[in-house]
Amino acid sequence: MVNGQKVVVVLPAYNAAKTLEQTYVEIDRSIVDEVILVDDASRDNTIEVAKLIGITHIVRHEKNKGYGGNQKSCYAKALEVGADIVIMLHPDYQYTPALIQPMAAIIANKVYPVVFGSRILGRGALKGGMPLYKYFFNRFLTGSQNLLMRQKLSEYHTGYRAFSRTVLESIPFTNNSDDFVFDNEMIAQIFYKGFEVAEVTCPTRYFDEASSINFSRSVKYGMGVLRVSFQYALQKAGLGKFRIFRGM
Repeated sequence: MVNGQKVVVVLPAYNAAKTLEQTYVEIDRSIVDEVILVDDASRDNTIEVAKLIGITHIVRHEKNKGYGGNQKSCYAKALEVGADIVIMLHPDYQYTPALIQPMAAIIANKVYPVVFGSRILGRGALKGGMPLYKYFFNRFLTGSQNLLMRQKLSEYHTGYRAFSRTVLESIPFTNNSDDFVFDNEMIAQIFYKGFEVAEVTCPTRYFDEASSINFSRSVKYGMGVLRVSFQYALQKAGLGKFRIFRGM
């Protein structure tokens, strides 16, 4: 716990057997109460590794639901086990578990209800090996999103995120896509609901086992991100009603 708040780390996994243990052993269990792994129908032995290293909360998708579908299961299970603070950490060891404590502390001390680990603050992205085209793609999309959503985040595309229970219970994240654009639909919902987001500098690592999407999927993702940003702007202006904001 941190400041009396139950901290739960969720691991959205797909073919993470090679990096799962390395990620898990660096999670500080003196502050993290529960670790949940959701396996999205991996083709390797992710489940067996998870059991071997002692993860007790394991959810297995019999069919692959996609990155967004995986997160939906992660957050639902975290709320079910009584989490006050939920931190999503990729089990591919691309992000350091060492930032769990400061991210949780920001929420537990009611400074901000949402915290992102940003690869762009500082020089973490390029130093950690982010491909140049992905870096410029990230910068273009983030600039466009800030303009359309009237925000000032350094990065919308990090996979390292922490949420208070209140945030997860206040936004209809189950309305969102099961694909990668889920992340940005969730950010749009968070801002639409009036929550503020803090960012902490996060180093990152790019290597063969780290998860990534190819160029064609990146283009599809980018188009989806821009679509969500336009939807947010139109919804805020009262010029449209979109599925992701239904019920808000």
